[in-house]
Amino acid sequence: MALFNRKKKAEKVQTAPGEPQGQLAVLKDAFALTRREKPMAIVWAALLGVAVLIGAIIFGSSLGHPIYFGIIGTPLALLVSFFFFTRQANSAAFSSIEGQIGAGASVLMAIRKGVSTTPAVRVNREQDMVHRSVSRAGIVLVGEGGRGVRQLMQDEHKHMDRFVQGVPVTEIYVGNDAGQIKIRKLQKHVKKLPKKLSTAQMREVRNRIKAVGGMNMPIPKGPMPKGVKMPKR
Repeated sequence: MALFNRKKKAEKVQTAPGEPQGQLAVLKDAFALTRREKPMAIVWAALLGVAVLIGAIIFGSSLGHPIYFGIIGTPLALLVSFFFFTRQANSAAFSSIEGQIGAGASVLMAIRKGVSTTPAVRVNREQDMVHRSVSRAGIVLVGEGGRGVRQLMQDEHKHMDRFVQGVPVTEIYVGNDAGQIKIRKLQKHVKKLPKKLSTAQMREVRNRIKAVGGMNMPIPKGPMPKGVKMPKR
């Protein structure tokens, strides 16, 4: 449930000083979101666990040990239910942000290891935007929005070619049309990009981009999704 963990860190929900926010809080958020987006998923998770437990008891009865296999089947049933629930919770998380402005940035920033993302490095008045990630695949530019996003993508691509010459740049467009990557598949797609840089080269690229600094650009008015940090200037 990476999206929930990232959301919790990014939002920094107001709590009393010293109050821990562990996995219990994450599960609580996941449960609330799944109940809102996919209410039947919780029912199916419970039924699946019951079915596994009943199957274990029936199997144990055939061997003359229903109680023993019932005890063994209980944690197995809980594990199966939890696994099914986490899959549905992730699906609900993607459904909740799909179509929202900056959804791509939320997904990219949820990648914890090996990917450094700066959201909204290019934005226009129509709230089309391009996010920039640096990984061992090189520079990954992710655009989301309407027709204007292609011009933003070209501008950022030229900008990268100018300041970090020789570094491979990959362009990705988020959406449901042909040639685009669906938001729920974006994270997996980025992780599977072929590695073209060593770890040391990747760090050097990050430092060079950081040294260039951000760009002064008009930020569109309107709500941005929670958890998305605007690039530092």
